[in-house]
Amino acid sequence: MKIGVFLLIEPFASVEVQLQRAKSMGFDCADITDTNSGGSMLATAGFSPTVSLDDNPFEVKRLFEQYGIQPSTVCAHAGLLEPSNPATYATAEIMKAIRFAAAIGIRDVVTTDMDPKSTWAKNLSYAEQVFVVAEKLVAPVAMAADYGVRVLLEPHGPVTGSIRGLQDVMDRLGSPESLGINLDTGNAWLGGADPVEMATVLKDKIHHVHWKDLDEQWESKRGTVFGCGFSTIALGDGVIDIKGVCDVLKNRDIKSSTLEIIGDEDMLRRSVEYLHECGVKSSATAPAPV
Repeated sequence: MKIGVFLLIEPFASVEVQLQRAKSMGFDCADITDTNSGGSMLATAGFSPTVSLDDNPFEVKRLFEQYGIQPSTVCAHAGLLEPSNPATYATAEIMKAIRFAAAIGIRDVVTTDMDPKSTWAKNLSYAEQVFVVAEKLVAPVAMAADYGVRVLLEPHGPVTGSIRGLQDVMDRLGSPESLGINLDTGNAWLGGADPVEMATVLKDKIHHVHWKDLDEQWESKRGTVFGCGFSTIALGDGVIDIKGVCDVLKNRDIKSSTLEIIGDEDMLRRSVEYLHECGVKSSATAPAPV
């Protein structure tokens, strides 16, 4: 399992600057972390690390190759619980992400439901939530199968944040091979699930991992918040049983994983070393001490 990094290392910087930083720290794979349809004003000005899904994917691939970094997934996190709206990132963008990924040989596109924001979404029953999420994914999952791509659900919302929710959405869609899971250790724990149990129950569908650890200050928010974006501590320094997850997944055929950690190079280095100690094999070197 390769250990990569999220390309949000340098604030207000382009994808190329993020790649430069990742390469300098010894990483050789990374997620295409932020994506958008059309053009982005800030990205055009070089102040945002977003990739346009309407760009030529081969140009993006060449940019990654320039720094010796392999793109591991395309992130397409969506508002799957929200009413359908051209202004809301959802089905259309996920389908664009699938085409983008397939064109340059990326196997996995990661998406999720996220916290409901509208009154309509907040008032959905559990059964309605599952239906709404599944309905928005019917066409993307079918397209992914044709393109040889997988759509991976990440724990990041009231449905995906539980083992039951992930299972119910997958069952509603018929559990095809083109649908799997990206286990986010921090989000799963924060949403109230046990990441080790989630890994154990769903291990056959887990194809990528986002590594986060959280400190005890998050305990009071557990079960009420479904995603935190990043960890601010090194793996092994918090309350999440990262080693337990590693024990379940370390012998699975999972090609890559990603550190979702905001911090200095030493924090990232210690996180890589901790995963190595937990038995996660990686071809990448840990970032050099600073």
